Amino acid sequence: MTTSTPEPRSAAGTTGPDVRATQPLPAAGATPPAGEPRLTPAEQWARYETAHRAAPASTGHAPGAAFGATTTGPGQAPPGATPPSDPWAAPADPQRRKSSRTWAWIASAAVVGLLVGGGSIATLDYLDQPGSSDRASSIAGLGSSDSDKAPVTGSSAQDPDWQRVAAAVQDSVVAIDVQTQSGGGQGSGFVIDDSGYVLTNDHVVAGAQGNVRVTLTDGRIFEAEVVGTDAATDLAVVRILDAPDDLQAASLGNSDDVKVGDPVMAVGNPLGLANTVTTGIVSAVDRPVSTQGVDGADGAVTNAIQVDAAVNPGNSGGPLFDATGKVIGITSSIATLSQASGSIGLGFAIPVNLAKNIASQLIDNGQAEHAFLGVTLSDGTATADGITRRGAVVESVTEGSPAGEAGVQPGDVIVAIGDEPVGGAESLTAFVRAMSSGDEATLTVVRDGKAIELDVTLATRPDDFGTAPQQDQGDQGQGQGGLPEGMTPEDLWEWFQQQQQQGQG
Repeated sequence: MTTSTPEPRSAAGTTGPDVRATQPLPAAGATPPAGEPRLTPAEQWARYETAHRAAPASTGHAPGAAFGATTTGPGQAPPGATPPSDPWAAPADPQRRKSSRTWAWIASAAVVGLLVGGGSIATLDYLDQPGSSDRASSIAGLGSSDSDKAPVTGSSAQDPDWQRVAAAVQDSVVAIDVQTQSGGGQGSGFVIDDSGYVLTNDHVVAGAQGNVRVTLTDGRIFEAEVVGTDAATDLAVVRILDAPDDLQAASLGNSDDVKVGDPVMAVGNPLGLANTVTTGIVSAVDRPVSTQGVDGADGAVTNAIQVDAAVNPGNSGGPLFDATGKVIGITSSIATLSQASGSIGLGFAIPVNLAKNIASQLIDNGQAEHAFLGVTLSDGTATADGITRRGAVVESVTEGSPAGEAGVQPGDVIVAIGDEPVGGAESLTAFVRAMSSGDEATLTVVRDGKAIELDVTLATRPDDFGTAPQQDQGDQGQGQGGLPEGMTPEDLWEWFQQQQQQGQG
């Protein structure tokens, strides 16, 4: 369909050919001939038609006869007619009558256009009415995509296709805005089912005043309520209110299958830059990491997935994907050389298998239960069979606790739980927190230079158990056991802003 410009309207309010569009404009500063009033195109056209009707009809079929051409000659105006080709409608100059034929064919084309395209002309006139450019629309589909969904076929750990994976998973990732007493904060999260539940970090929504705000990848914004939080694992669940029908839930993987060297992709909202994608590899698994608690509360202790993909303030709570687009972890903390530095390639993610367990409890009950041994711990080493290993030194045992019932004694050094080596207090605490009440485990303990095994059945941690200092925690100070102290990106960003403000003051 060819789009044309509407014909200019005449002074009388009707539409007709405007010969000025095909004629040279008068020279700048020119004035109409003396004694001749300036005629509008409509007046020129009316005069020309009147002259045609008054002239005798020609019996020939010269060009222009269809317009009432007379015997005065092909394409010539009848006697007394004013050729409409003159911009000011001045009397015709006999020497210029040769141009009348050309104008006649142009006029003929214009008339045919008006007749055949009458509907089009009327439509153009309607669209030109004041305010008529407004038309119904919708913003519901803005930013949406029809990309493949995870898991992405054809993308693997051996040959990851990050472009396809990013397109497949982007709709499941959200940005989270929170208002607290100390101000506003931002984080990330991801949809875990199509009813509107979103998984994120506890430190992202901790202290939220009222509802939080969730922004989908396509830009739609929704209010969400905090369903439950768990500071011990730094996990939380929020629920989108009035969730749309087209939510895309992320595909959850199996963190037990993660291997060092696997390619990974982190997606989130660092520094408010939504939908940011970074890639890297798994640098380590079961890395014991403790984070600072919010407002002085006990921090989380996790055997995390360590990655070198860039993680920065605002990434917290976002998903860590494998090469097929399945979530294998929740990015939560970074290690830093100083509080002034950002990502140095040491990021940590909570394993998704732990997140599945905690999230289901938060959705069902609003809180999560944790298994415990009932000991206080510190870092140390033990030697048995001529081999020295790191382990968790038992400082005390709570009477009647699972550890007490199993025969654990102060001074024992726990070097393994099941088949997993224990590197220290944080390592053992993280392994226990990843288990459930009622789970059975075998502890490998070094006592008096000999290695023994003790079977233990884990129990539910009492509600007031967290008030006991260092219970099942051990000494988690910076640098213990050669392990970096975890720090949430939000804590780093808040500190950095405070330093800037102090510098400006």
